[in-house]
Parts: sequence; C-alpha cells; structure tokens
Amino acid sequence: MARAEDLERIETALANAGVALQAFTPGEIAHRIKDRGDPVTEADHAVNDVLLEVLPRDGEGWLSEETADDAGRLDCRRVWVVDPVDGTREFVDGIPEWCVSVALVEDGAAVAGGILVPSRGLTVVGALETGVRVNGESAAVRPLQRLDGVRVLASRSEVRRGEWNRFEAAPFDVEPMGSVALKLALVAAGLADATWTLVPKHEWDVAGGTALVLAAGGEVRTLQGARPRFNLPRPKLSGLVAAPARLMAPIWAQLGDAVESLRH
Repeated sequence: MARAEDLERIETALANAGVALQAFTPGEIAHRIKDRGDPVTEADHAVNDVLLEVLPRDGEGWLSEETADDAGRLDCRRVWVVDPVDGTREFVDGIPEWCVSVALVEDGAAVAGGILVPSRGLTVVGALETGVRVNGESAAVRPLQRLDGVRVLASRSEVRRGEWNRFEAAPFDVEPMGSVALKLALVAAGLADATWTLVPKHEWDVAGGTALVLAAGGEVRTLQGARPRFNLPRPKLSGLVAAPARLMAPIWAQLGDAVESLRH
C-alpha cells in the first residue's frame, strides 16, 4: 500500500507538471545561462515548484537541479530526486527531446520513478515492486540477447564530439538524442533497446530513469560496473549503461578500453 501511495504521488506530480508546462512554448521561451553553462527557463522553475509541492512529505529529503542543495537530505532515508526539465537546451531550441524526471530513492537505491514526455504524449511510471506502466499499460524492456540490429540511443552531444566514432563498425544502430532521462524512459518502456553515456551525469539526470529501467526488468550499471547509488554528498555519477540484462556482457565488450580503467 505504501508503494501505491508513492506512485500516486508521482503520477499526480507529473500530471500537474504537464499542466504547468502548457503556459510555455518550446523554442519560444527566454532563458538565461547558469554558472556552469547550462540554460534555465521559467518553465524549469515552475515545474520545480509543482513537484516540490506534491512529492516530499515530513522526514523526506529533496534533491533537484533547480533547488539549492540542502545537506539535510543526507540524513533522510527517503529522498526525492528530480529534474524539472531534463533537456532544457532542447526545450529552448524547440527540439522535442526533453522531459520531466522524478525518482524516489530509499537508502541510496532508486526504487520508484516517473518520467513525463509531453512531446510524445508519454507518461512512464513504475516501481521495483510493481513494474512499469506506459500511459497506464504494462511495459518492460525488450527480451534481447544479441546486439545485432539493436537500437541504441546515444547522447547527441557525445556523438557530436566524436566519442561514439569507436562504434562505427558495431552491429547495433545508433540514434543520437538529447535528454538522458528521456533515453532511459524509452528503454524502460520497450521503445528502444539500450542506452549509455560515457561522461558523468548528475543524480537528477538519471535517478528517475534508473528506477524505471530496473522496474521494467532491465539492468543499470555505472562505468565501474556497479549498480548506481543515489543521495550522495556529491550527487554525480560516472557514465551509465542501461539495457536488458542479457545485453550487458556484449555491451561491455563493445565499450572495452573506454571503461576498463574505470572498472578497477
């Protein structure tokens, strides 16, 4: 029953976020650049306020890209980790590759999550105990065992920098896309096969998607090969790999030297 209430909160938060976003038009919205060079808009702040109002209860922590970090979260067993708009750069440019990402972390593990993708009309919600639902229908990662013909979602910026050139002769198909949370949601929904990133990501970028992929029967690992942990003092992880469990071994073989030094 407790998990059902958590999922109800997530669904309500995402629905309210969708309403808040109706006041903004992707590609036609002012933005400013934050200290670390990322854009932020009034939509980011509006959605952050909606999520903050609905999600945390007394004794629960909060970690958001758009809220000043409160170290008190480190003393909380349950922490909400959110990105009000993952893919703000795409949102500003009018590219339909952005989403709202929510995760519930318990004792460092991502146990439930939800991702709203307005441009695709998708709401993906799930928990380890319940599995994943896409727009109310049950979903799961694809039951794949080989990389031949697999659809791998790649970071658009990593592809642009040439970091995926090493996979030009690989047997899988690479599709560049913005928003790592979106990519993880599509894998969890069975709408794509795998995704990975070769650069560090903040917890709010990947916690929601991690919860969904795990709930959908997939695997998620850091580049060190460990299952990711969240609510860390420095909320940033090394690159991430998400895929059906039986694809993990052939994926590691493809990654090779790119990650070997990080896994030991």
